[in-house]
Amino acid sequence: MKLWHYALIVFLGGCCYGILSTFVKLAYSAGFSAPEVTGAQYFFGTMLSWILVMFTKKKRLTFNQVMKILMSGIPFGLTGMFYYKSLQTLNASLAIVLLFQFVWIGTLYEWVFQKRKPTGGKLVSILILLFGSILAANILSQGDISLSWQGIIWGFLAAITFALFVFLSGSVEKDTPPILKSSLLSTGAVITVFVAFPPTFVMNLDTLTELSPYGLFLGVFGVVLPPLLYSIGMPHVGSGMGTIMTASELPMAVIMSSLVLGEHVGWIQWIGVLIILTGIAFSNLRRRKPEPQSPPSKEAVL
Repeated sequence: MKLWHYALIVFLGGCCYGILSTFVKLAYSAGFSAPEVTGAQYFFGTMLSWILVMFTKKKRLTFNQVMKILMSGIPFGLTGMFYYKSLQTLNASLAIVLLFQFVWIGTLYEWVFQKRKPTGGKLVSILILLFGSILAANILSQGDISLSWQGIIWGFLAAITFALFVFLSGSVEKDTPPILKSSLLSTGAVITVFVAFPPTFVMNLDTLTELSPYGLFLGVFGVVLPPLLYSIGMPHVGSGMGTIMTASELPMAVIMSSLVLGEHVGWIQWIGVLIILTGIAFSNLRRRKPEPQSPPSKEAVL
């Protein structure tokens, strides 16, 4: 495949994350708690990932390889929990802008761990994306914004762990078959989530039955597809460019909230969506060839 094919795959991975917030809101409105929704998402998603592995060609991995991928799934699970904590004390618009900081944090990881200094064009793309995120989240037009230093910390931690997950997706065990790697990443994530949120819903048949439709949908788009798509695309586009492509998450979230939930989206937000898509397109069009792939350091993969 050509480079733009891999970039499109990563872009679609970001779109999958953008779909989640709308259906999480639907699950909350149905009376389910955040621990139940989060646990069901990772529980069903991990099960589906391993079912896919059963129908693919197997590859034997060493114990160290398995442990590296499992550990790489920890920030995958932490991101959802940190973001939920930030939403407890912050407005959703501010929380999503904090999460969106993963765009520049991912480039910073690439610079520190893989010695790839960001180009001027990449920095311009990041600035465009950050400006667009503020407009798309409608944060400027809200007069009463709840500020909490605890919420800000949780939101920023979510950005750090999400950028770390994206980085590790493209740098750890690159030769592992994507479906197998995705399943191991999901397993690391579900273990992390279950330590924080014990899966009591599994023991209650009625709750499990009612929660299953939400868990299956969120599992597919939040656990199965993103790590799979990132495992395919990230090793080719690089984590710095990958985080820029993943910025498709916010435009998709705005579009889904408008189409599915019927929420009003103002013209400023639509301008923000267009600015983000422009930033993604700009970063892709200026890139004529793959960036040199440097072998990750030990610190980058552990």
